[in-house]
Amino acid sequence: MLNLGLRAHDYGQGTPAEIAARLGQYNASCVQLAPAKSFPFIGEQPGQLSPGFANQVRDTFAAQGISIAVLGCYINPIHPDPVAKEQALQRFEEHLRFARDFGCAIVGTETGSKNGDCTFHPDSQKKESFIELVDAVRRLADTAEKYGTIVGIEGVAHHHTVHTYEKMLELLELVDSPNVQVIYDPVNFFPLDQCHRQQALMDEAFDLFGDRIVAIHSKDFVIKDGLKHGDLPSGSGDMDHRYLFEKLQKLKPGIHTILESTNPDNVQGILQHLRQCAE
Repeated sequence: MLNLGLRAHDYGQGTPAEIAARLGQYNASCVQLAPAKSFPFIGEQPGQLSPGFANQVRDTFAAQGISIAVLGCYINPIHPDPVAKEQALQRFEEHLRFARDFGCAIVGTETGSKNGDCTFHPDSQKKESFIELVDAVRRLADTAEKYGTIVGIEGVAHHHTVHTYEKMLELLELVDSPNVQVIYDPVNFFPLDQCHRQQALMDEAFDLFGDRIVAIHSKDFVIKDGLKHGDLPSGSGDMDHRYLFEKLQKLKPGIHTILESTNPDNVQGILQHLRQCAE
């Protein structure tokens, strides 16, 4: 059974009730919620979340038939500024501490760059950067283990520290915690020049770490001059969603599948298309 969700911050900012009401129009079953992106009164520093606030948000979304699948706390865990890095890690730990109060288990992040804004930097893929990432994720895993929550790691080909399937597998093995799992975005993980191999690449991901995948991100791309282009709405490009959903229904039935690049104008058509792909 397909379990499709949306990113709450794609639908603007507001109070929990306002955001939940907007999302409740679209017959999506879940959301990825980044509190600092959706709620203007939550800043990007630790110390603002509480069980009371989390419970209120959980109950408000539940009243619209929406569960919170993933808390988005996308940080740069190898930020070149040690002060900014420490603040980001503390903020992520706070999300792990209160995730269960949101009715959620997973807190998600990508794996960062030696540029503070997570854009490409050649040093991001050096051994030293990878070791720094392992140390940061191990620290987060310790917090997750205390609170029964999950650090969701999303890899990105080409420009992040975890940029290949092998690096993802190595990270999982070195951190060695059941509380560190994978948010798999096939399009993010396809190398720029290998999208013609997308079915084989999806097979490889599930062979290597499919048992650790706890959520899916769904979007699209087009191939121009042999290279991947665009973070596009699902169904508007060359992504083989039918093949992906066949794998999910066989190997990960009911897994939260979060759509990216949606908005009020395109979301209904995207949801309808993806449900047809899953038939």
